[in-house]
Amino acid sequence: MMDFEKTVLDNGLRVIVAPQKDNPAVTVLVLVSTGSKYETKEINGISHFLEHMCFKGTKKRPAAIEISSELDSLGASYNAFTSQEWTGYYAKVDKNHFEKALDVVSDIYLNQIFDTKEIDKERGVIIEELNMYEDLPMRRVAEYFMELLYGDQPAGWEIGGKKEVIRKLDRDDFIKYKKAHYVASATTVVIAGAIDKKLALERVRDIFAGIAEDKKKDKMPIKESQTEPKLLFVKKETDQTHLILGVRAYDALDKRRHALNVLANILGGGMSSRLFQIIRDELGAAYYVRAEADKFTDHGFLATVAGVDNAKMEVVVEAILGQFRDLKKNLVNDKELQKAKDNMVGRLMLGLETSDALAGYYGEQEILTGEPVNPDEVAKKIKNVKAEDIRAVAQDIFQNNKLNLAIIGPKANQEKLKSILKID
Repeated sequence: MMDFEKTVLDNGLRVIVAPQKDNPAVTVLVLVSTGSKYETKEINGISHFLEHMCFKGTKKRPAAIEISSELDSLGASYNAFTSQEWTGYYAKVDKNHFEKALDVVSDIYLNQIFDTKEIDKERGVIIEELNMYEDLPMRRVAEYFMELLYGDQPAGWEIGGKKEVIRKLDRDDFIKYKKAHYVASATTVVIAGAIDKKLALERVRDIFAGIAEDKKKDKMPIKESQTEPKLLFVKKETDQTHLILGVRAYDALDKRRHALNVLANILGGGMSSRLFQIIRDELGAAYYVRAEADKFTDHGFLATVAGVDNAKMEVVVEAILGQFRDLKKNLVNDKELQKAKDNMVGRLMLGLETSDALAGYYGEQEILTGEPVNPDEVAKKIKNVKAEDIRAVAQDIFQNNKLNLAIIGPKANQEKLKSILKID
């Protein structure tokens, strides 16, 4: 069993310590419950921009080079990331450098100075990052899919923001946003790897003693509204058509989430999955194809993702819909169900061998559910999923009024696609 301990400090800060025996490394991860879904249109992209600025100078380390040089001198693997609902900062180091890693990561989280000159320089970096994503249709189609599902509300906006907004953000915007969100009650510190639980908790308690205890600003509730299948086609001269075909599903606390995950694995969880066999091996229509279930605090979806031969796009869409209908109508046989469960449990355990993966696992659970559980408990839930559970989920989510298709490619017969884009 992978042991962990969660402690809530008097100021509301949450600390999770997950020791790993015989691991030579330790990871320090600081997460805050904020991301693009906590933004308004006027500051869309500030969560991601602020993440960049945390590496651009602190009161203790005023220059960006001081931060990177210190971490590099430790041989650290370090970075930060922003999603819709959380932002994270981490460093993975040799176990002998734990206290130094905690000092640096906590410093960039707590003590940013938001130098105006650095903001202006990083503004250009952010815009070039957005330009880069425009040239990556495999990634860009996922943003279009979110836009199709959620429209003009935070869940449908780009995490990186719009260029015209990025150009206008100033120092006051960063200070105001940080004050509203980077507070004790919204912060989770995860220490995983070669660490003593008592020592880790003591160090975190001391370093974060002065963190702001203001009330956290919440996000706007998600609105879901759909009455018929929806299609979004974006024309781009590409050698492949990139598509996401999916349905509205469940949030991270829904009791049906484990059955949903198994369903996604059966569809596209590996090289022996249904969609891989049909679309790649039988039709020869794609190189990459997969299915995944994404779950957030207040919404979720199941999506099938593929990059396909431009001439075979309609055939691929029909093939995916055919599997939706089959899962809705028929029970998965025992052999296929067991294979999917074994695949998921195996991937779960193998994916948690490293300290950074384990830290991310517990941190994400805490942000999304507030109830982190060890991997053995998750494996048990997966193993308990029955064929009837999967069919019940399929019958609930595979409906015309939950069906969405986003496409990036050189051409599409949209009228024909609309005629075949139906499950019932």
